[in-house]
Amino acid sequence: WLMKFVEHRIADRRVLRLIRKFLRAGVSEDGKWSKTVVGTPQGAVISPLLANIYLHYVLDLWVNWWRDHRARGEVYFVRYADDFVMGFQYQSDARMFRIELAERLAKFELELQQDKTRLIEFGRFAASNRKERGGGKPETFDFLGFTHICARKRKGGGFTLHRKTIGKRLRKKIKDVHETLIRPDTKPSSDGRGTGAMAARTAQTEPKRKRLDLATHARLDGEMDTPSKSATPIPESTPLRLTRGRSPVR
Repeated sequence: WLMKFVEHRIADRRVLRLIRKFLRAGVSEDGKWSKTVVGTPQGAVISPLLANIYLHYVLDLWVNWWRDHRARGEVYFVRYADDFVMGFQYQSDARMFRIELAERLAKFELELQQDKTRLIEFGRFAASNRKERGGGKPETFDFLGFTHICARKRKGGGFTLHRKTIGKRLRKKIKDVHETLIRPDTKPSSDGRGTGAMAARTAQTEPKRKRLDLATHARLDGEMDTPSKSATPIPESTPLRLTRGRSPVR
C-alpha cells in the first residue's frame, strides 16, 4: 500500500527505486542487522515522511469524507505524526466513528493503541452537563506534551482551555536537573565562586589586574583636568530672530 500511495504523486522511477531500497534496508541494533518485515525501518531518516504519507491516505482523507457524508454535527480533527485528537458535537457521532475507524485501519493492517484511545466529555458544556448528572470535573487529555483542561475565565466565567506540561515529563525533567546539580563536577567550589569546573575555568581566563603607581595616577588626573577644546566656537550671545508671526525666537 505504501508504494501505491507514493506512486500516486511521484512518477520518477529513480526516486521510487531509492524508496524501495530504504524499505528493505532493515535495522541495525548493537551491531546486529535485522530485516524489516512490516512498515518502515525504525530510526531511518525517511521513515517519518513515509509514515506521514501513509496516514494521509489512510486516515486524513477518509476523515474528511466521513465528516461530509456520515456525521450529523461538527467534527474537528488534529493530527501530528501518528498521534491525533478528534472533537465531535454529538456523542453518537463519536461512538459511531470509533467503530468505523477501527474497521478502516484494519484494512491497512493498522490498529488503535487501546491504552491511549478513549472517549471523554470535553468542551464548553462538559462541566455543566456533568454537574447536572452529579458527576465530577471534566476529564483531561494529553496531546503533544501538554495536558489539556476545561477551565473558566477569571473575568466573566466563560469557557477557556488551559494547558500545562504533562506531570510525568515535568517530574522527570526536574529529576534530571537535580541529578546534574549534585554531580561532583558541578558542586560549588570552596571560595563560593560557583561550581568547581566553572571556577577553575574562570581563574584561567580572568585577566590579571595591574596596579597603577603614583606617577601614572598623577598623569591621568592631569589629563582629566585639561579642558576640552570645541571645534565650533560658541558665541557669547545669540542674536534675536523673528518669525512670520513676529514672535521672538532665540
